[in-house]
This record gives sequence, structure tokens and C-alpha cells, in this order.
Amino acid sequence: EETKLNCKNLLQFLQDLSPSALLSLYDHSAACLAVLRELPELARLYAMRTLFLEHPLPLSVVESWYRSDSGSLSQSVHQTTVSKLQSLRVWESISLPANQVGVKLNDSFKKNLRTLMCGGGTPWALHGHTKDAKHVRDVEFLSSYADRQWEAILNFMVEPGSCVHDVATETVEVLQEAGLVGSPQPLITSAGFQFLLLDRPSQVWYFMLRYLSGVESKGISLVECLHFLFQLSFMTLGKDYSTQGLSPSQLTFLQHLRHFGLVYQRKGKSKRYYPTALAVNLVSGLSTAVTTTTSDAESSCGSVSQSGYIVLETNYRVVAYTSSRLQIATLSLFCQLQYRFPNMVVGTITRESVHEALVNGITSEQILTFLRLHAHPNMLGGRTPVIPPTISDQVRLWERERDRLVFSEGVLYSGFQTAGDFETVRKYAEDLSVLLWSHVGKRLMVVSNSGHDEVRRFWRRQKQ
Repeated sequence: EETKLNCKNLLQFLQDLSPSALLSLYDHSAACLAVLRELPELARLYAMRTLFLEHPLPLSVVESWYRSDSGSLSQSVHQTTVSKLQSLRVWESISLPANQVGVKLNDSFKKNLRTLMCGGGTPWALHGHTKDAKHVRDVEFLSSYADRQWEAILNFMVEPGSCVHDVATETVEVLQEAGLVGSPQPLITSAGFQFLLLDRPSQVWYFMLRYLSGVESKGISLVECLHFLFQLSFMTLGKDYSTQGLSPSQLTFLQHLRHFGLVYQRKGKSKRYYPTALAVNLVSGLSTAVTTTTSDAESSCGSVSQSGYIVLETNYRVVAYTSSRLQIATLSLFCQLQYRFPNMVVGTITRESVHEALVNGITSEQILTFLRLHAHPNMLGGRTPVIPPTISDQVRLWERERDRLVFSEGVLYSGFQTAGDFETVRKYAEDLSVLLWSHVGKRLMVVSNSGHDEVRRFWRRQKQ
């Protein structure tokens, strides 16, 4: 079965929140600015036109906006824009005299946005230089730290028994709840392998959405987590910020983000933290949902890494020019590794290695997509297809070998005294569509478990 990772974008995620949660979220100015930034251009324009209005605006007036420029704006686009603003609770519907309906900007959203546009308000987070110079971290360190933490998570997915860095319990729970690894044995699943095909920002966004979907079950406020996440997206990379003013839920959330590599904190009890690039870029520019399948991985918004390092020969030999533990471990999921050098590994795609990958839920199309997306530039060179047809066809044939037999549970009927008795029961089971197999010569038949009781009652009535 084809694997599909369906990940909502920020606006789709917010639309599914309860009205009370959305209204609470708009009490925070960072959330208001983040939502305004992610709105489509026309919706953003509509919101700004109503920012400084004190009274509700009739919908008839709003409709005149697109009618005045009907050559470039259709009614369907206008209706979609109004619907989106209302579903996000940015616009509220108000009943007006003469049975008219009006709209106005959400009061909290309007108040916070006015403050942001005109100046004023209090800082979202306290920034100050770390007193001890030896604990100051620069952008290069933060980038290295974020990469190390995130690659530890990916390494756990493909090689759970040999991780160099420990993976937090919260991280494992999110991976299992998202179906990226199995439970109780954390072996990578088909969805997990598809997850590896995404680029880094899409991986982090998908992971965080799955984390946020279950955060309230851990006793943490979802609204406060979103508020803090929006704050991080507007912070400056390379600057440290104080934990002063964070709520208990946000402090717990901060520790989880520390495990994920989204923030750096020297110790769990440190009073200052640094946002990393994973957090700063998390909710910026996510106007398109991530929907990736093995057939459209190259064209989806959750784009895939295009760094090519794999050379695939027609004799099924794979040469990978890499020293990354993660890339080598990923290759070993469907390839039998034979030699390893400082900057290169050599392996072979065999029937046994492909079958082992199929048992773990990885499909043949995912294997071929991975090889295609990470093909070395020398393999590309305008050649179509990138993967030799002999290899792609054989990998697909190896997968079909597992589909030649279909196993079904059933009940064996035997011991019929006459051919007439056998034929009567066989015909009855066949009419009920519960007959799995029959042998006329030996008077044997197999009935499915679901039809066993009905066929047994029929046979007892016939014998009376």
C-alpha cells in the first residue's frame, strides 16, 4: 500500500482548533503577527483594511471590493478568502439592522496588531548578554548543535540499537504516535522511510505537528506552547534569551524543544536559552501543506534533499560517497553493505535485502524513489530513466513475490458420508460467499471464520 504523509500547514492546523483555543491564542501578539504573516495575500489585505475600523463592516461592502476589480478577482476567490478569515476567527460575523450581516476584526487580534503596527507593548522575551563569556554560543555552534540533535533522532529511526546520542523518551513517544517507528519495538515503518525523504524543515514541521497534537494529554497547555513557538520564530539567531516570565507549561515545553534541537540550553536549569535555526524557521513560509507520496515526492511542497551521493550500477552494486552515519544506516535498510571506507561505502541490492525491507513496511517504490532522489550528479547527466530499468523492474518483481500467496483463516469441513451431502453444504457456503476452498474428490472444504457458524447450523439441520 502506498504510503502518504499528510501534514497540515499552519493555517489548516489552527482552523482545526476549538474556538476557545483560537480566541485564547489571539491574546498573544506573537500569534497574531504569525497568523497575519501566513495568510494568503488577499486575506492579509482584507484583514488590514478592517484593522482600524471601529464598527462592523457590512458584507455587501466587502463584496464591492472584488466587484470593483472583477477582471482580476473572481467571486470564488473572494468567498474563499472571507471563509478562511472567518474559520480562523480573525473575522467575526455580526448581525446588523435590516437583516444584514457584517464582519469585524477579532477584538484581541485587532488590539495586538495595532500595537505591533504602531509601536508599544512589552517585549515578548527578555534578551541580555550572558555574563560568563565562555558560555556564549555563536551561530555556527547553534547550527552544529541543531544538526547533531536532529540527526540523532533520524539515526534512532533507522538504527535504534546503535545510537551514539541518547534520544529522549518524549521523542520516542512522538515517533511512535506518528507511526514513524513501530511499537513496542521502535523499528522504522513505511511512513518513517517516507519521512526520511523529506527535507529538514518539512521533517521538523511534521514532527512538531504530531507532538502538538498530543501535548494536552501530557498536561501541557497547547495555547501556551503555540504562543512560545511563535515567539521563537521572531527571535534573532545567535542571541540568548531569559526564561523569566515563562509559565510552567512553557518551561516543560522548552525542555522538550531542547531534546528536539530547536533550542539550546547549557543545562536543564539554566536561566537562558538560544533558539536554533530549526525553531526560527519553523513557522515562517509554511503556506503550503506537506503532502508527500512515493509517486509525487519530487514535486510536493515538502521537498526532498537533492544532495546526490549514490552511484547505482547495472550489476546491482551501490557505491555511496558519504561518511554520514545516518545515510549509511538508511542504505543498510534495503542494501547489503560489503565494504566501508573513510568517505565511501559499497553494497549490493539483493533479493534478501529487499525482502527484509519489505517485511519492515518499506515499499519498492520508496526504495526506487530514495535512490533516484539521492543519485550522484554523474548518474544524472540527462539520462532518463536515472535508475537502470533492469534494476527497477527486478526490485518491483521481488516485491510481487510476496503477493503470490494470500493467507486466510478458516475452518476445515470433512467426513461427508455422501457426495450429495458434500455438494449441498458446498453450494450453501458458496452462495453465502464464505467458501475459501474445496476438493470434490476428497470431499474437503474450507469455510471462512465469519461464515462458520451459519454453515454449521445449516449442516446440522440437514442431518436431522
